[in-house]
Amino acid sequence: MKTIKISLNSIDKVKTFVNVINRFDAEFDLVSGRYVIDAKSIMGIFSLDISKPIDLNIHNADNLDEIMEQLQPYLVTE
Repeated sequence: MKTIKISLNSIDKVKTFVNVINRFDAEFDLVSGRYVIDAKSIMGIFSLDISKPIDLNIHNADNLDEIMEQLQPYLVTE
């Protein structure tokens, strides 16, 4: 499993993010506080506080390099 911090601070970002990760056959979870939701669920994402960065857990991904490349626009740089 790999964990990264992402920002989904607009409705358009949420929509494009869900479209991007639905292309992959891996499992993705978003973790915000004590809440864990399926990152492929647009309704689940809107139940979170998207004004703050969110942790994205990527499980059993064979093509992690490609996934990370596609997620570049959402990564939080610290």
